[in-house]
This record gives sequence, C-alpha cells and structure tokens, in this order.
Amino acid sequence: MDQNETEERFIALESLCAEYERTIKDLNEIVAQQALKLDRLEKEVFYLIQNFDTGGQVRPLSEETPPPHY
Repeated sequence: MDQNETEERFIALESLCAEYERTIKDLNEIVAQQALKLDRLEKEVFYLIQNFDTGGQVRPLSEETPPPHY
C-alpha cells in the first residue's frame, strides 16, 4: 500500500465519520423534540383525567363549563 492509497482511505474514513456524526446529531434532535412532545402529552392526559374523569359516565350539560364566547 503506497502513501497515496493510504491517504485516500483515510479521507474516505474521515468522510464516513463526519456523516455518522451528522446523523447522530440529527437523531439526537429528533429524540429531544419527541421527549418534549411526550412531556406535553402526559401533562394534557393528566389534566384531562383530573378534570373530566367521571368514571366512564357522561356529565349532564348543566355540569359542563360553557365554551367562551367572543
């Protein structure tokens, strides 16, 4: 293996490593976004359970909060 061939292989490995780093960074951003969404959804579900859990029964309209009118 001569010097030129070794250098070409080294450059190819560096390029591959850079591509992997970019992919890992992109995946990390996606996971972070999903974690935020999951946290938000968990809070929404908790709110819904706390405020609207009637044991599977539908509340009468007289107990429902009216919608805001603009």
